[in-house]
Amino acid sequence: MFDSDLVSRAQYRRHLDSSSAVVLVATATGHLFGSALLFFRSNARVARLYSLATAPEARGRGVGAALLGAAERIARGRRCHALRLEVRAANAAAQRLYERHGYRRHGHRQGFYEDGADALLYAKSLR
Repeated sequence: MFDSDLVSRAQYRRHLDSSSAVVLVATATGHLFGSALLFFRSNARVARLYSLATAPEARGRGVGAALLGAAERIARGRRCHALRLEVRAANAAAQRLYERHGYRRHGHRQGFYEDGADALLYAKSLR
């Protein structure tokens, strides 16, 4: 979905068959409008939203919010108490989405992304 998205097709295929990952997709009329990738660790009560991406033509139409809500429901269904994620420090739109949905910033990682961009750390209690 993004030019900088590092999840390859092979990785997505592997995650589709993994008990520690869930891949969500948003489609309509045969078009992919968004995806989300969740990770779960054994015996952990915190899920990680590894990736949430929307196609440019779907932005501002609620696709990201719908995927985020679905990710939270799945994490709750797996008895997770919290959902964590990283977001590019320069991605103000994504930060607004997460903050509107109750995520709180709790940290910063310099040079987190492959291209050297910083990440902001967010989390939300699912209780």
